[in-house]
Amino acid sequence: MRGVLVKDLYIAKSNILVTLVSLIVLGFGLSFLLEPSALLVLAPVASTTAVFISITSDAASRWNKNVITMPVSRSQIIGEKYVFYILLAILGMGTALIPCVILALLGVNVTLHALCLYGSIGMSATLLAGGISLPCAYVFDPEKSQIVFMMSFMASTGIIAGLVLLINLFIPVKHHILSAFHIVLLISVFWFILSYRIAAKIYQKQDIT
Repeated sequence: MRGVLVKDLYIAKSNILVTLVSLIVLGFGLSFLLEPSALLVLAPVASTTAVFISITSDAASRWNKNVITMPVSRSQIIGEKYVFYILLAILGMGTALIPCVILALLGVNVTLHALCLYGSIGMSATLLAGGISLPCAYVFDPEKSQIVFMMSFMASTGIIAGLVLLINLFIPVKHHILSAFHIVLLISVFWFILSYRIAAKIYQKQDIT
C-alpha cells in the first residue's frame, strides 16, 4: 500500500501544492472579512480533491488493470485511497492553522473554541462527503464520479444539519455546541469506516480485466 500511496502523491503533488498555498493566502484574506478560524471548514474539503484526480488518472491510464497483477489485494488498493483522503484532509487542516496561528500572534482574536468548532465541522463534512463519493468513484464512470463528488459536499451539509437537529432532541445544542459537533464528528468517522467496507466489497466484485 505504501508504494501505491507514493504513486498518488507523485501524480497529484502539483495540485496539492497549489491548494495548500491557496489556503494560506485565503486564510489571511478572510481575516479582513470573517473569523480566520472559519477557514477550517473549507480547508479539508478543498485539499481532498487530489484523491479524485488520482482516481481519474488511474482510470485513464488503465492502471487498475495492471495493479491487480501486483502483490497488493483489492482491499488494500481501496484502503489506500481512503488513507490518502484522510492524509490530505489532515494536511489541509494543518495548513489552515498556519494563518490562524500567525494572526493570533499578531493580535487577531482567534479562540481555541472557534478552532475546535470549525475544525469539527470541516472534518465532519469531509468524512461524510468522502464516505458518499469514494464508493461511487468505483461504480460510475469518471465524469459521473466528479458530479457525485461535488454533490456529496452539498449533501454532507444537509446531513450535518439533520444530525444537529437530532442531537438537539437529547441535549440543547445552543448551550453545548462544541459537544454536539464532536458527536457529529464521531458519527462521520463511523460512516467513513463503513464506507470503506462498502467500497471494498464493490471493488472485490468488479471485473477489472
